[in-house]
Amino acid sequence: MQNIRNFVITAHIDHGKSTLADRMLEITKTIEKRNMQAQFLDSMDLERERGITIKMTPVRMVYHLPTKNLELRTKNGDGTESPKSLVLSPKLSNSDEYVLNLIDTPGHSDFGYEVSRALAAVEGAILLVDATQGVQAQTLYNYEMAKRAGLTIIGAVNKVDVATPEQVEQAMEEISILLGIETNEILKVSGKTGEGVPELLVAVVERIPPPSPFPKGSTPAGGRDFESKSLTASGPLPLGKGEAARALIFDSQYDEHRGVIAYIRVFSGEFKLNTTYHMVATGAEVKTKDIGYLKPNLVPGQSIKNGETGYIATGIKDPGQVKIGDTISDVRAVTATDQLELALPGYREPRPVVFVSFYPEHPEDYDEFKKALAKLRLSDSAIRFEPDASEVLGRGFKGGFLGKLHFEIAAERLDREFDVPVVSSFPSVAYKVQMFSDKGRSHEKTDNLDPVDGENGWFWIKNPKDFPNDPLQVYEPMTRIEILTPMQYLGPILQLKDLYRISGVTTETIGAASSGRMLIKAALPLSDLIADFDDKLKSVSQGYGSLSYEVVGYEKGDVDKMEILVAETVVPGLTRILPKSEIEHEARATCAKLKDLLPKLQFKQAIQASHRGRVIARETIPAEAKELGNFGKNGGDRTRKMKLWKKQARGKERLEERGTQSAVRIPASVFKELLKK
Repeated sequence: MQNIRNFVITAHIDHGKSTLADRMLEITKTIEKRNMQAQFLDSMDLERERGITIKMTPVRMVYHLPTKNLELRTKNGDGTESPKSLVLSPKLSNSDEYVLNLIDTPGHSDFGYEVSRALAAVEGAILLVDATQGVQAQTLYNYEMAKRAGLTIIGAVNKVDVATPEQVEQAMEEISILLGIETNEILKVSGKTGEGVPELLVAVVERIPPPSPFPKGSTPAGGRDFESKSLTASGPLPLGKGEAARALIFDSQYDEHRGVIAYIRVFSGEFKLNTTYHMVATGAEVKTKDIGYLKPNLVPGQSIKNGETGYIATGIKDPGQVKIGDTISDVRAVTATDQLELALPGYREPRPVVFVSFYPEHPEDYDEFKKALAKLRLSDSAIRFEPDASEVLGRGFKGGFLGKLHFEIAAERLDREFDVPVVSSFPSVAYKVQMFSDKGRSHEKTDNLDPVDGENGWFWIKNPKDFPNDPLQVYEPMTRIEILTPMQYLGPILQLKDLYRISGVTTETIGAASSGRMLIKAALPLSDLIADFDDKLKSVSQGYGSLSYEVVGYEKGDVDKMEILVAETVVPGLTRILPKSEIEHEARATCAKLKDLLPKLQFKQAIQASHRGRVIARETIPAEAKELGNFGKNGGDRTRKMKLWKKQARGKERLEERGTQSAVRIPASVFKELLKK
């Protein structure tokens, strides 16, 4: 175990995490150079197209520590190279071979849960900062998470090959202040050229502690003391008298032949091939038909030992029996007390904050859609789904997500990976609503809503169509946002208060005063945040403003429901909860946008916005013109033309009389356009 290092690379989006990981894979010869491709660990096409990491990716590297006499070639300011001696710490093991278990993590705020799960499985983190951009908002957030997890943090400045010396020095100063260390402890690297990466690997071996059989005080994620007891089938025993094999499931994927493949970090004992294990939370039984390491492909082995990461092919075909964050053990938990004793700490339940209803584009694909959702949730445990139905769109599922980008990625993955195109509703948030105050009143007409624990008459409203017409009180979710920006964009960013309900604004200087970088802290309703706030911020700051956010609680809100009717049919997916002061303006704007976005049909379509049963805005999409062919263009008897025109008019009237519910289908792209302010 002294020769194992478990660590993550964490950074703001687009600061070069995956490119740095590429160089590590090359230097450790985990991947042959001829097989390398850019962003090797970003395995999804969607990740490569967007240039962002969506899924964390674990990989095992075998690293041979260089000798003390190794000379590294370093670049001088004039372009020449000179040798640099590398002096190793005397504390290191006599063996020069180390196992480095790396987890490459996402950088966007919406995928913070991915990062938190990775932090629970490691002892150290490389905090990477782009030298051309400096410390960003998500850098601060990731640092705080790593600090709370009790990890050893190594500061590194990336892209030194393209940054000016002044930019590098400024970035190093910002990291120095953030971590509370000297600038000479911060490493300078280039993920593109590989400069400084050998020194960084040596720093990982020297500075990050090896895993401990039973970490003192807490697990890396801040759990309870493992030294106090060890567990066997007969119950708690003093340390040394017996030991249960326990591992955290920090990720998973689905294989048609091998079932659920669980990615695990072993915290005690050893996991072996052809052995029976048990899921602590679900009680599912697993016999390991395949076990091994991630390099990053699945490489079979005979066992995964204490302190290591690897995979287990469970053979389980029901995705609901394997939960990310569960503990797998050779001891079976019979009672709730057993579960409490066996379960490894370190994971928090994800809390969805954005809710979207999904419906298969073709209703007959419902069963395939249901299976696809179960498989998707295996690789993204932050998603929550429950059945939903719409008179217009048919059967579907209401999904809970960690942000707007999170739900957009999920919709694209359903289409690409599982070939199930979906139609989605308008993204919404969960409101805490008081429906009635009479303690003796029954819960009739509220059976489909989730009551707020311990508060009579209060319910969670996650779908706007369920919002009552006359609630007593409404509380909406609030976020604490942090924006990092150069000084010159402070004014335009503060002017966003004219478009969004920003409050409690404070500003402070980050780094040296000469850097001219400001940190803006403020409160913002979550519903405003998902309404294109990030895109608007990038626009007014010319791309230099960076955002991180965290949901912090609920505050009283003055909001109400607005419904949209197309061809006199309410479209539930377009129902929105809005501030009362903005409803009339949004009603007119939405109707005008829909008139431009929706396709023409063979009949006239009325687009109406309704508030509490009263139509407050209206637009009309004219019927699609239909020519009478050559007969209509090239002359002919006037009486015959009139007969055809009247026949068309009667047909359009019949279409309108039928209600045309089957025609009221809103493409997913329309919802995205309607979010823009």
